[in-house]
Amino acid sequence: MTRPIRVLVAKPGLDGHDRGAKVIARALRDAGMEVIYTGLRQTPEQIVQSAIQEDVDVVALSILSGAHNHLLPKVVELLKNEKVYEEMLVIGGGVIPDEDIPGLKESGLAGIFTPGTPTQATIDFIKENLKREL
Repeated sequence: MTRPIRVLVAKPGLDGHDRGAKVIARALRDAGMEVIYTGLRQTPEQIVQSAIQEDVDVVALSILSGAHNHLLPKVVELLKNEKVYEEMLVIGGGVIPDEDIPGLKESGLAGIFTPGTPTQATIDFIKENLKREL
């Protein structure tokens, strides 16, 4: 029997709005994934330490504050420094302008999901792009 996919849902930075993060966390849970939600106002360092401690397969970052070009690549950088990036799928979501998406993907985020993306698209993306066997 394989174990469920473990996903860390995190809100980096000072963003105080977490409705989207809670919606995606619920959808992932309903799809049979094990979800750990870190809560609001997490630093990139806190997110990375939580990802390591929880031994997650996916780090899902939700951001609305406009600091996505700084905070999301910082999480990827720290995961690489800790030598765990190769084991974890890193995705982002939230209010992110289309013109910023290519740069975020170049920085190491595998996928970006903006408002209006069906939750099933995110679920399917995770299942199809896991970096390690379950």
